[in-house]
Amino acid sequence: MTQLRTVQVLGGGSAGSSAHVRSLAAGLVARGVRVTVCAPADVERTYDFSGSGAHHVAVPRRGDPASVATLRAACAGADVVHAHGVHAAVRTAIALGGQRIPLVVTLHTRARTDGPRGHLVRLLERRAVRAAAIVLGTSSDLVDRARSRGARDARLAPAALPAAPRWTGGPESKARAELGAVERPLLMAVGSLRPEQGYDTLLDAAQAWSCLDPAPLLAIAGEGRERGGLQRRIDTGGLPVRLIGRRDDITELLAAADIALLPSRWEARSVLAQEALRLGVPLIATAVGGIPELVGDAAELVPYGDAKALGDAVVRLLGDPGRRQWLAEAGRAQAETWPTEDETIAQVLCVYDELAQPPARSR
Repeated sequence: MTQLRTVQVLGGGSAGSSAHVRSLAAGLVARGVRVTVCAPADVERTYDFSGSGAHHVAVPRRGDPASVATLRAACAGADVVHAHGVHAAVRTAIALGGQRIPLVVTLHTRARTDGPRGHLVRLLERRAVRAAAIVLGTSSDLVDRARSRGARDARLAPAALPAAPRWTGGPESKARAELGAVERPLLMAVGSLRPEQGYDTLLDAAQAWSCLDPAPLLAIAGEGRERGGLQRRIDTGGLPVRLIGRRDDITELLAAADIALLPSRWEARSVLAQEALRLGVPLIATAVGGIPELVGDAAELVPYGDAKALGDAVVRLLGDPGRRQWLAEAGRAQAETWPTEDETIAQVLCVYDELAQPPARSR
């Protein structure tokens, strides 16, 4: 019996999908699988797929003929090819044209289908899921979405992220001191500064707690095209909010916070939500996408775009230490119910074994 060979294909690679592929590659290699990861060079520099024992092939995000040809050559002879995300799946389907290699597609998130690009996005989604032998969705609504787009076989496959190290610093930690929140509550939000992250609503909600004494500080970690507009709103309104840019110490900052905030328009298995619950940091999040399924009763959920509900939830939770402690304990307990990395890898490997052609596995 020959060694199973799989190719993992990433496009731009969100934090969640890239971390999942790094974890998956390491686990598959440890189980004797030959793994090639096709991803842009900058994603390789950040996630070091080669360090997991996988072979990395630099494939740009572009869909030009040269990039598709590189991808096609990397996939030649594979038993299973696994694309992560819609754009990666479409490019991979084109590259595999004429090759009898099973394609697995994991949907980690979804693109917006309203506005002028909505029709194109829906076409790409249909092309991606219909090209796949099996579609894996990281949340139930993504599975339903794949089926509605014509997937032949769509299954729930929550992707586990590596457990973050527990931060042991207390309220006087270096992180709080740096941010100026030693003697005031610290609220944390993390994510790219894009409209769909809901930061405009978050700034509206900040009005509700800016009158508290002491006023909580909201620190938003991330960069993006909305930074200028958000900063102007903060300055004009005198809001107790700091944009702190990209950070390498998110776990430390999050562990030092009193409350984590996730105001997004849509999420599947949010990295922030997972890390907050694992660390025992009370979470207030929008009740969208896969968030209710992910957190259960271990977080405060509010409607997307409802600044009053979000602001009231922050004020209420800051004034209720008992509820915060309950959420901290419930969050850790909820995190224990999520699939482990080993369970995630085992599920994916079962899918590969199901699809791999016997002639390619034996001589």
